[in-house]
Amino acid sequence: MSIEWVNGAIEEIRAWGRSRNVAVDVDEVRLLCDYASDYLDVSELSDITPGTFEQLLLDIYPRKVIAPPESAAETVAAAHTLVDFLLESGEIGAKMAVRMRAKIDEIAPQMPAALADTSRFGMAKSIFGAMGADTDALDATSPGSDDFPGQSSHRLRGVTADEECDCPGCSPLPAVRLAPPEAVAQAVREVGLLRDAHRVVTWMLDTGRAPTVRGALRVRDAGRVARELGIAAPALAWELAVTIELAEVSGTTVTARGLRPLAERDDEEVLELWAGTVAFLTGGPAAEVTGWAELDRELYAIHDLLYRLQAPMTVLAIREHLDETWAGDRPSGDDPGELDAALDVLASCGTVRRRGDAVELTPHGLWGLREMYSRMGVAAPIAPDPAEGDAHGLIAALLGEMPAEQAERDIASWLERRSAEEAARELLTAVRGAVAVTRGVAVTIVDRLGPEAAPAVRSFLDDPELRPHAVHWLESKSMGAPALTADEVLWVSVDMLALAMPAAEENPEQFAGNLAGAGPPAHVIEEMWRVDHPDVAEVLDLLGRHLPDRNVAKAARKAAFKARSRGIH
Repeated sequence: MSIEWVNGAIEEIRAWGRSRNVAVDVDEVRLLCDYASDYLDVSELSDITPGTFEQLLLDIYPRKVIAPPESAAETVAAAHTLVDFLLESGEIGAKMAVRMRAKIDEIAPQMPAALADTSRFGMAKSIFGAMGADTDALDATSPGSDDFPGQSSHRLRGVTADEECDCPGCSPLPAVRLAPPEAVAQAVREVGLLRDAHRVVTWMLDTGRAPTVRGALRVRDAGRVARELGIAAPALAWELAVTIELAEVSGTTVTARGLRPLAERDDEEVLELWAGTVAFLTGGPAAEVTGWAELDRELYAIHDLLYRLQAPMTVLAIREHLDETWAGDRPSGDDPGELDAALDVLASCGTVRRRGDAVELTPHGLWGLREMYSRMGVAAPIAPDPAEGDAHGLIAALLGEMPAEQAERDIASWLERRSAEEAARELLTAVRGAVAVTRGVAVTIVDRLGPEAAPAVRSFLDDPELRPHAVHWLESKSMGAPALTADEVLWVSVDMLALAMPAAEENPEQFAGNLAGAGPPAHVIEEMWRVDHPDVAEVLDLLGRHLPDRNVAKAARKAAFKARSRGIH
């Protein structure tokens, strides 16, 4: 980040401090100068103005520097030190120094709030803040703060989000769960770009067409391919084919050894082609990928962020990332629709998929990125397989953010390793005394088990919290269950609604629709407040917010008040 004038200025400031016995926070002053140089076109100390400090402390720092609000005082002090040096060294006059100090004093009370305002965070800062990217040295700084629980109170002091994310080796890659190789290979066989690459090579060989002397697809041939084969990006498909050696080009001669459709290749061959495809898409290929150069230059960074997040990015978040890259110098002709269209093209390449406004890695995209990192020599750990652990590990994994298809594979694999009776006993034992959501995960899995699990399920009839679920399971299998009391029926109704609370908060409209079709009747709701269940008040609040019948919703809110009045929380 630093350039020659900054290095020279820091040496002068360091010497000035020593000669006057002034404590200079060199790291802070350097960061001020670095960012002034990088973002505000400051090329020497005399270029600094009062407005420079305003932009640095209220705009650049909140977006870029990972630091808690209480660190603002240190930065403000460093700014004052810099002004003192500028004045004594003759870089500025007395009147300018007065204006600078007044501006810094005006900024000082605003800066902590600016550092804490997450809406101002840049993309890299947001992501590394969410990841908790502390270094060992920084962990030892202090035990943490209430504002940033679990983080150093001087989080990345003097280290910026930009420095942390310049390359994949800056911070450890998170452990990821990968789909089985055979599932990845099958998905790859459906990737349109890879199939198009095969089709273009076949067309070139069949028609005897030749590339340019530089090996590129000729413009007129690209037009013919687009018309005759219906391929949207023939030049990209050809560039990929040459890169992953589906075709060999010598001068203007094209040859292909053993060119076979993806459907005829074994999994190992398909995965090798896909590894090359992912490296091609993220490594700055000669051909355009999305048709939008600004996004194409950032494909590696966007894929890397998606990998590290292990969660979707919104289109808005991607735009913010690009805005930071452009640093305010937005390319001409940019409009929101252009980014949207470019992301659709990227999705057609197979590494990402779009779900509404969210962009996320495909399972085969995740596999390909991890393979690329490994070949780069970067440690890319794989998360433990819950199927190989105990019930606690499986339930914990299922409670995390996990695609539905992955959850189904994990459950099936875990169950395959034990008998139905063993599975039921282990699952229900693991959730004794647990919260409703955890208990619900175990009960849901046990519901899949056959009659062989009955001895284990019956052994939990004496557990107050698991008894209603055990009775329900036995009844569903017509295996002679004891009758539930009225209080137990109420308890299990509350417990099942408590299980639904996280999903209700995430998708309230769907939850309200479910209640409209199968919500508890008014007379049941009016009695729920009596249930000794730790979540009864929250469940009644939930019903009060989402029941479509206003009168029944009002009854739920009254019942929630009664539950709290008797100390049930």
